[in-house]
Amino acid sequence: MRIAMISLHTSPADLPGEGDAGGMNVVERQQADALAALGHEVLFLTRRTDPALPEVGELGPGVTLRQVEAGPARVVAKSAVSDHVEAFAEQLERLAEPVDVVHSQHWMSGVAGIGWARRLGVPHVQSFHSLAVPVGRELHEGEPAETEGRVAGERMLAQESDLVVAISRAECTTVLERCGARPERVVVVPPGVDLQLFSPPAGRPADVEPPRGRGHGYVVFAARLQPLKAPDLAIAAVAGMPAEIRPHLVMVGGVSPDFARYRSEVEQLVEQLGLTDWVTFSGPQDRQQLAQLLRGAGALLVPSWSETFGLVALEAAASGTPVVAYDAGGLREAVVDGVTGVLVDSREPSDWSAALARVTAPGTRETMSAAARAHAERFTPELAGERLLRCYQELLR
Repeated sequence: MRIAMISLHTSPADLPGEGDAGGMNVVERQQADALAALGHEVLFLTRRTDPALPEVGELGPGVTLRQVEAGPARVVAKSAVSDHVEAFAEQLERLAEPVDVVHSQHWMSGVAGIGWARRLGVPHVQSFHSLAVPVGRELHEGEPAETEGRVAGERMLAQESDLVVAISRAECTTVLERCGARPERVVVVPPGVDLQLFSPPAGRPADVEPPRGRGHGYVVFAARLQPLKAPDLAIAAVAGMPAEIRPHLVMVGGVSPDFARYRSEVEQLVEQLGLTDWVTFSGPQDRQQLAQLLRGAGALLVPSWSETFGLVALEAAASGTPVVAYDAGGLREAVVDGVTGVLVDSREPSDWSAALARVTAPGTRETMSAAARAHAERFTPELAGERLLRCYQELLR
């Protein structure tokens, strides 16, 4: 079987090993590698963002990346990628690439790819990873207002694609209720986690020195610096802990082009709270660096307003690291409340400080660490690939 995976927003530099830690690009690459390992061929189609890179390259055995000329050959803000959907769709029509299935990742890829799939006479599979904010909902949750085109595009894709692959039960419910998809055309395929790369440490994590020598061990926040991910709440949670047990906070992640000025706001907050010596901004980390950080951390903080799953929470669990996360969306599936970490149902910093103190306390942390690893072992890339392959095979029948 030959599968075309379309990821319009992804650039080669964003693929695992070179971009920000975590993120849905990791899931896309895992899916491609798992399908290739099962003996199938995957063609990864994305928009060219670097004229110096070859048009076609091999990402791994059985996985080929083809860059499509659509718009400027450079990275653009995520909000501007939609301007090039039509050009991307036109270029797809010119490809002489025989494929059996077209699997579009994110809504823009689907808008560009569904027509191509129809003209090829092959099934179109859609994965959203995130969905637009409903019209009329307040945007104080850190989410930018969505265009009418995205809302309409998501509904069209949910209703007209041969299959929608959701990453969590929470996302499945959203696709059904918000986009009007038919229940029999939506399946849930949870992501996998690399259990070898993300693994518990040999010694006790609290014995690892904080990056700058200040604090009781350290905790990690790993996400792009943008309001939706709520780094301000992670900082406030650490600030609210007594100095004698306060951990150092390591902020992992780059700045989104759409929120270029936001990092300075976050840095100002750190200064205002008197945490200059307690917080380190580490910037984007590759997969190995992230694994090493999680392995030594006392806990991972995931205060995002919403997550369709929260893969980094599962990576932390595989590392034997408890997670303190917001009680919403797919995070309820990535974290077992009170067992592998704590789900906090408020946005009050004091509640987050209390939760963080709880999971990092001696005894509790060790118990949660073992449970977290056992939970993560239920999610493997191989199993996700097998489930996805069965979906394709059912469609082709």
